[in-house]
Amino acid sequence: MIITTNAPILRMSWPNGATDEIDLEPLQGLWSVEQYLKLTNQTNQLIEFTDGMLEVLPMPTMKHQAISLFLLLSLLAVVRPQGGTLFYAPLRLQVRQGKFREPDLLLVLDADDPRAQNEFWLGADLVVEIVSSDNPKRDTEEKRLDYAEAAIPEYWIVNPLNDTVTVLVLDGASYAEHGLFGRGERATSQLLAGFSVSVDETFDAQ
Repeated sequence: MIITTNAPILRMSWPNGATDEIDLEPLQGLWSVEQYLKLTNQTNQLIEFTDGMLEVLPMPTMKHQAISLFLLLSLLAVVRPQGGTLFYAPLRLQVRQGKFREPDLLLVLDADDPRAQNEFWLGADLVVEIVSSDNPKRDTEEKRLDYAEAAIPEYWIVNPLNDTVTVLVLDGASYAEHGLFGRGERATSQLLAGFSVSVDETFDAQ
């Protein structure tokens, strides 16, 4: 099944050629968690969920995927030897009851962490979001609040719109800025001692 959106219409195309259209507007606020999970089990389209409302995210661009792949490989080289595990979207993360996000990357320091469940994760130690041009505030503001609510220790905001990497660390119930890194610098992690990535190489990834 393929899902595309031209809000408020959700178009669902099935392998047999049939097409269904769902008008999201009258259904927003009425979706159950069970319906959301069933819907997202049928597609690789990124769909996030908040208290009965669906948000269909834009299809990633090649540039987005190049950045994601570069960071994935960079993090894997550090996380796996230390016994952790790292995955990438689509993989649902439950922020709280009734709220799910789809981070671009998410990791736990212990591969046996019980939060890393098969159907969706119940938490993470670090998440990465690559800012989308359709709604930058989603990643820079809204998810900053969400991941703090989920008590995720570190959040990386990788922003191709201004070539910056913001690394946030949890300080009580909210995030504090560990660093704002631009071109010519290396973005560092507080959680992963000694880990850093070149900002230039991140945004020049192909």
